Amino acid sequence: MLISKMAAEGGGKEMNEIKTQFTTREGVYKLLTHSEYSRPNRVPFNSQGSNPVKVSFVNVNDQSGNGDRICFNVGRELYFYIYKGVRKAADLSKPIDKRIYKGTQPTCHDFNHLTATAESVSLLVGFSAGQVQLIDPIKKETSKLFNEERLIDKSRVTCVKWVPGSESLFLVAHSSGNMYLYNVEHACGTTAPHYQLLKQGENYSVHTCKSKSTRNPLLKWTVGEGALNEFAFSPDGKFLACVSQDGFLRVFNFDAVELHGTMKSYFGGLLCVCWSPDGRHIVAGGEDDLVTVWSFSDCRVIARGHGHKSWVSVVAFDHYTTSVEESDPMEFSGSDEDFQDQIHYGGDRANSTQSRDRANSTQSRLSKRNSTDSRPVSVTYRFGSVGQDTQLCLWDLTEDILFPHLPLSRTRTHTNVMNATTSPHTGGSSGGSVTTTANNPGANGNPAGSGAAPANSLPTPLPRSNSLPHSAPAVTANSKASIMDSAIATGVSKFATLSLHDRKERHHDKDHKRNHSMGHISSKSSDKLNLLAKTKTDPAKTLGTTLCPRMEDVPLLEPLICKKIAHERLTVLIFLEDCIVTACQEGFICTWARPGKVGLLSSQNQANSPSGTVV
Repeated sequence: MLISKMAAEGGGKEMNEIKTQFTTREGVYKLLTHSEYSRPNRVPFNSQGSNPVKVSFVNVNDQSGNGDRICFNVGRELYFYIYKGVRKAADLSKPIDKRIYKGTQPTCHDFNHLTATAESVSLLVGFSAGQVQLIDPIKKETSKLFNEERLIDKSRVTCVKWVPGSESLFLVAHSSGNMYLYNVEHACGTTAPHYQLLKQGENYSVHTCKSKSTRNPLLKWTVGEGALNEFAFSPDGKFLACVSQDGFLRVFNFDAVELHGTMKSYFGGLLCVCWSPDGRHIVAGGEDDLVTVWSFSDCRVIARGHGHKSWVSVVAFDHYTTSVEESDPMEFSGSDEDFQDQIHYGGDRANSTQSRDRANSTQSRLSKRNSTDSRPVSVTYRFGSVGQDTQLCLWDLTEDILFPHLPLSRTRTHTNVMNATTSPHTGGSSGGSVTTTANNPGANGNPAGSGAAPANSLPTPLPRSNSLPHSAPAVTANSKASIMDSAIATGVSKFATLSLHDRKERHHDKDHKRNHSMGHISSKSSDKLNLLAKTKTDPAKTLGTTLCPRMEDVPLLEPLICKKIAHERLTVLIFLEDCIVTACQEGFICTWARPGKVGLLSSQNQANSPSGTVV
């Protein structure tokens, strides 16, 4: 057991204690035991050999006012429940849908928020053997199975997401290092696809599928070396951030199929990635135990955060506590309410066209205000991270970090720039068919689914990259699918402005090697800025460049809070309006009420647990 091991290593009782509440400047966050979701028997899951537990949310706009739905996978099982959050206790006895798979396990899933209604939702599920399934857990239907015969890719699906603004296009990443673009309306074919090179660049290539008739996959991307662990679309859907086992973050212009910028981890692979609500910053985490903040506009690392004692598995921005203050009303007319609307839209639960229009308008004003020769709007970003060390960390990214070259004009928030005297240390597929057991409809009512910071001052910011392309004109949401299909059919010459994806083929990912220290990385490179084409993936050539600054060259963030909240490694962190949702590999999905939200619990729950916490 992890706790026993930590105790043996001198962790102490306090270190081993699982926290049920923590305090930030907003107030106290409390764990709501009655809002814990899991398998119906609530027995801890034996996770050895299983894929990470993942959670997806969707709002079906139910007229009852309780339209939130939650989906999570545990081992071979997939569950779909009404999510009651902080309002009422979880009822695990009545899942809307439950599926048990044979021969393969669910690895990830994603809802299409554009098409979700109280009567129907479209849910994509990726599997350990490479297949992707489209299901409707409300209608309890299985619509389609993609890569059924594993002719497209035989490796584990690591990430699957709907393309923003599209009802039919979705993107799938595999541990092979390949990524594929699908259309739900097209078939996959009965033979292995043949590809034609469409575009290539530094460490990535894009191929179209050669076929007399349009078939899936529409595109094949090969990016970097090793597994592609996760990707994330920018809030406006125009850019795509990918993190790979080779330790690189690569950001692509999704419309123009071009590389926008790159960053290298301090050590090991990158496992997770997320965008700030306004799309100006990207945070990545991985096997170097760090969270790294990368500026989208400057294409450079602006800060690192050290708080975890092992690999960072999830990073996410808190759209609801990120704050914006006006410093010049003449130049920025958006209110805090406008910005909140924007960042709510950036979250998984925003669906309305009105929210989207308002978000885009506010984001545009924020972007115009933020320039190198004027004082930007005062922004404090909040993001969180969880890791294999079972700890939750919350971080504040403030103006003294974001704009060190500008004079300070107001009191800063609580993020610390500390002097680090030691470097952080690191912690450390087989085929199958997508078949499912048949549940008894009478019983369940559900069919089964088949380093150191500078002591006195911050460094002068590195020069802005002038050679990288800007975003191509956006393709409208309704026309993305048709334009993409027609462009593929007519060839490469008309493809430059389409919403597609770049990748590069690689081999299967190798087993992670734990217990390596970042101190072992040799620093053979000079301090000159090396071009990406010359550095490749050799750590000795990237360390000390803009791709991977030395620890003393960028501010080191200290977490606001760092709390042990589980017995097993954490795999989920989602920020919702009234709570934070976490999950661990034991299969427990926990709800943490935000300050002041515990009172939303029903009187019955309050009677059972007046404080709303575990005692």
